[in-house]
Amino acid sequence: MYLPDYHGGSIVNLMSSIARAFGGKTPYQELKILSSKEIKKFRNVALVVIDGLGYEYLKDQVNKSKLNNYLRGSMTSVFLPTTACAVTTFLTGVAPQQHAFTGWFMLLKEIGIVSKILPFSPRFGGKPFSSEGFDIKKVLDQQAFFKRIKSRNYSINHRDIAYSDFTKRMSENSKILAYNSLNGFFSKIKKAIRSGKEKKYIYAYWPEFDSLSHKYGAYHKKSNRHFLEIDRKIDNLVKDLRGTNTLLIITADHGSITTPLTRIIKLEDHPKMNECLSLPLCGEGRVAYCYVHPDKTKQFEDYVNKNLNKYCYLFRSQELIDRHFFGLFSSNPKLRDKIGDYVLILKEDYIIKDKIKNEKKEPHIGHHGGVSREEMFVPLILIKV
Repeated sequence: MYLPDYHGGSIVNLMSSIARAFGGKTPYQELKILSSKEIKKFRNVALVVIDGLGYEYLKDQVNKSKLNNYLRGSMTSVFLPTTACAVTTFLTGVAPQQHAFTGWFMLLKEIGIVSKILPFSPRFGGKPFSSEGFDIKKVLDQQAFFKRIKSRNYSINHRDIAYSDFTKRMSENSKILAYNSLNGFFSKIKKAIRSGKEKKYIYAYWPEFDSLSHKYGAYHKKSNRHFLEIDRKIDNLVKDLRGTNTLLIITADHGSITTPLTRIIKLEDHPKMNECLSLPLCGEGRVAYCYVHPDKTKQFEDYVNKNLNKYCYLFRSQELIDRHFFGLFSSNPKLRDKIGDYVLILKEDYIIKDKIKNEKKEPHIGHHGGVSREEMFVPLILIKV
């Protein structure tokens, strides 16, 4: 079981190094392998997040990828190593212990519904909650990272998410630049860097490698082909930016594993377990938060220990807070409500799935959010131009 290293080896520590380089601060110590002093030397700092680009995957591409030439080392993600938790860390500068975004499916106690949290909409589908007048600030109460630092800031995202409730909330004190394609992505990065001579911080997020990894697996030829296209375009970007006094920090929110369909634990096949639950499963397929009826806790524990012990670890949710899975320091009061009564952490390459009405999505091949090395470790790539 690989867990985050919040004492100087995690993406949250990377954000602390960046924050201090721009005159800001977070409660976490700096990243051991990249100090604020080193970052401070540059006029432009661009954090480029390639969703799903795990450290282990990148190392496997050593004979094909030029990015390996700039690899400083590895970092852990946060818990869970998944987009909802890790991207929120990039955009707040703090760990899930503080921002309390705990997975793709998350109970919003404030309105009594299980959500898809980044689209800020119901799990079963439909319009964002903001269309009914519910403000995401009531859920995401942490300050945007852009407001922690003293610089000219840019937030670069695909047009499908650039103006979503989540992205707008996390882009406060920055200029939003939206793109439509991979060429557009790199064009916006160049535009931001060349926009003036003052100190600038640029956050740029690319989602497609993760999407392909979900659909086909990270090592499928389509995913590999796309990664190598990204690699080539970064090489071209570096050539175009020579002499701009820029530090490109390239990393990811998580890695991924490939899960055969035969490794899916279907909740419908375990009715005695299902009857213990008061809500649908939350979190992710690799780590599930279970809300259990108070009078069925023994039945739940006994069933999981007897029937699912081969597939998952069982924890009481509070234990994971106490053991600092989610981060250090005081926890957000909202955190406890977001992680259920029990947590299932899936072993090996297993996932657990439930069904709710109207969900028609086919199961993914690629997954993340678990505690394997492939999911937890991400690269730190530094390119100085």
